Amino acid sequence: MSKHLKVAIIGAGPAGIYAGNILKNQHPDVEIDLFDSLPAPYGLIRYGVAPDHPRIKGIVNSLHEMLAEGTIRFYGNVTFGTDLHLKDIREHYHAVIFATGAIKDAQLNIPGIELDGSYGAADFVSWYDGHPDYPRTWPLVAKEVAVLGNGNVALDVARVLAKLPDDMLSTDIPANVYEGLKNSPVTDVHVFGRRGPASIKFTPIELRELGEVKDVDIVVYEEDFAALPGKDSWFDEDAEGVTNQHKVMARIMNEWRERELTGAPRRLHLHFWHKPVEVLGTDGKVFGMKFERTADAGAGAISHTGEFREYAVQAVYRAIGYFGSELPGIPFDEKYGVIRNDGGRVVDEHGKRITGMYATGWIKRGPVGLIGHTKSDAMETIANLVSDIETLVDPTEESVLTKLIERGVEYTDWSGWLKLNEHELSLGAADTSHVDRERVKVVDRDEQVKISRS
Repeated sequence: MSKHLKVAIIGAGPAGIYAGNILKNQHPDVEIDLFDSLPAPYGLIRYGVAPDHPRIKGIVNSLHEMLAEGTIRFYGNVTFGTDLHLKDIREHYHAVIFATGAIKDAQLNIPGIELDGSYGAADFVSWYDGHPDYPRTWPLVAKEVAVLGNGNVALDVARVLAKLPDDMLSTDIPANVYEGLKNSPVTDVHVFGRRGPASIKFTPIELRELGEVKDVDIVVYEEDFAALPGKDSWFDEDAEGVTNQHKVMARIMNEWRERELTGAPRRLHLHFWHKPVEVLGTDGKVFGMKFERTADAGAGAISHTGEFREYAVQAVYRAIGYFGSELPGIPFDEKYGVIRNDGGRVVDEHGKRITGMYATGWIKRGPVGLIGHTKSDAMETIANLVSDIETLVDPTEESVLTKLIERGVEYTDWSGWLKLNEHELSLGAADTSHVDRERVKVVDRDEQVKISRS
């Protein structure tokens, strides 16, 4: 006879939901409570994916089905360490799985990074996705903008900045974000990568979509496409590790090299072999960006050329990666921004396993990989949890909701999310600005909670 389990999961994004779904499939005799600091579920899918990516956001449908089954109970607007403590977890559950992700920007330690007009991409993404804990306005005053990074987040930021906001009215873009982007004077967005075009970290769909943005010219520079030593092309299709995705992206790049500029009102420039050196400023504000040209040193490395260039920009967005946040009382690796763990089992600073504590997703392995990797990552963590069942300590208390109520926590639940979801859909249906408007996202936290608990 299998042991009845009670498990808490902290974080209601894809990592937490996948972990709960895998756990209930591997060990059906389980109760799972899924907690999130936000009133609504889905985490990164709701607050980390650009609004004009409906195909990527389609994953919400499968996450919805997992939660709608009822085995995984969702409780939002509950913050670990404030509303819910580790002591509560110990008293009410056999185990806890931390799936809090990575939401802070990785640091870039160069002169001028603190200037007014220098931003982290994660903050900008949270703004345009309507995260309730971020300001309603964003200082969109720059005509020329630099975006640092060669990953999908960099492309998202660049595309949102360059795209005409009317072309996003069919999405769930919040009203305040639309108004902010509508008044932006931007004309040129420059994306800079330290390595060459063969080393980009984009996905083909992201790259292809970039070239289809209406009234925006894509500008690339021939100097960045010098032929490889002993080759007649910048891209070696036969090189070790080259995938079909790399080949598709190379073809897209070559198409852009041949494309004529149309004279569009906005331009999106792609620069390679540029290492950030300094954010230039005057009177405390950004007025430019300084780079050193780099070169291919082989084996994925770059070398310094000693050649420096400056670009006139009035805003800089760093999109060089995310970093995890420490949780109260949970062992944390400050170097890598992850919970200390061994295969998802949380360990202390000496590597000793802590009974009943697990991690999955970006807070376990760092902010690398796509959403699909999160599912395989959760499988490892859950396999270890299931194998540890006999060592888990039985809880001594019943429902934790009693404590939340006593503390005055206005938690939301699955039925509340269905109300909020229906409300946002009705706002979209009532919006006459665009015939295909599916949803208008509610931004204010108190309003989300009020609707959910009505």
